[in-house]
Amino acid sequence: MADYLHCQSSELVYVTNSTYGLNAVARSLKLTSGDEVLTCNQEYGATNRAWQFLAQKQGFIYRIQPISTPFTTHETLIKEFWQGVNANTKVIFLSHITSETAAIFPVQKICQRARQAGILTVIDGAHAPGQIDLELHDLDCDFYTGNLHKWVCSPKGSTFLYARESAQHLLEPFVISFGWQPVKPGPSTLVDYHEYIGTRDLAAFLSVPTALEYQQQRNWPEVRFQCHQLVTNALKRINQITGLDGYYQGGDFWYGQFAAFKLPNHWDVMETKNKLYDDYKIELPIYIWNEQLTGRISIQEYNTQNDVDAFVNAISEMVHS
Repeated sequence: MADYLHCQSSELVYVTNSTYGLNAVARSLKLTSGDEVLTCNQEYGATNRAWQFLAQKQGFIYRIQPISTPFTTHETLIKEFWQGVNANTKVIFLSHITSETAAIFPVQKICQRARQAGILTVIDGAHAPGQIDLELHDLDCDFYTGNLHKWVCSPKGSTFLYARESAQHLLEPFVISFGWQPVKPGPSTLVDYHEYIGTRDLAAFLSVPTALEYQQQRNWPEVRFQCHQLVTNALKRINQITGLDGYYQGGDFWYGQFAAFKLPNHWDVMETKNKLYDDYKIELPIYIWNEQLTGRISIQEYNTQNDVDAFVNAISEMVHS
C-alpha cells in the first residue's frame, strides 16, 4: 500500500472507512474557542457532522466557504476558497474528489499554500484511490484518508489513514487498547495507536494487495481512461437532452470515472430515483444540491457503451414524456 501511495509504511494504517479516519484525526486536534476549521460547501454530510459536533463541543468555528459552479479553472477555485482563510484558520479540510459534484479539487496546490501559511491540512480521499494517481508525499497534506472499497475494488471495510511523519505526534488513539504503551512498539505511534484497537475482522484489509495486483494486471490507467471517456460521452448527451448547463465548463479534467449532472428541478427526487430503477433497472444517486436536482453517474470497468446508451435513452424518455 505504501508503494501504491508513494509514502512510508510507517505513515499508514488501515481503518474501516473514511469517516472513521476523519474522526480519528479531528478528535485529536486540540482546537479551542477562536480557532477555525475551513472547508467548502461541497463536503460529505457525515464528515461535516463530525466537524460540527466537535465545533459545538470545543468552541471552534467550522467555516464553510462557498465554491461556485460551474467549475472553470483551478486558479479560480483556489482564489475563491482562499477567501475563507484568516488569521484564526488552523485547519483546512477538503475532499480530494467531492461526493456532491464529483469534482477533482486541486488539493496539492491548496496543501502547499497551507503549509507555507502554517495551516494543517486534512484531506478526505473517499473517492480518490483507484480513480486518480496518488502520491501522498508530493500532495503535501498532513492527513489523508481514502476508501479502497470504492474504486480500488476491495471489499467494504478497507480504508487507509495517512499521517505524515512530522504530524503524527498530534494524533491520539481513537480507541484505547494495547496499542497505547505497547510492550513492543511498532514502526510508529500511528500504527500502534490505530492498528491495535481490539478484536476485529482484518479480512478486508488483507484483500487489498490482491485488488492492487488485479488492477496492475488489467492496465488500470487505460481502464480509467476508457471509463472517463464513457462518462464524458454520457454527460455531453444528457446536457443536450435536458438543455441544462453542466457542472464542468473548464474541461474534462474536473472529473474522473464519475460525474454529476443537472436534472429538471420540477422532478421529484424519489420519483425520479424510483422510476429509473423500476422502469429501466438503473440505480444511481439522485439528490438536491445547491437547490438543483442532481444526478451522479459512475462508470467502472464492467460498464460498456451499451450501458451508457441505455441510461441516456432513459433520461431522454423521461424528459420527453
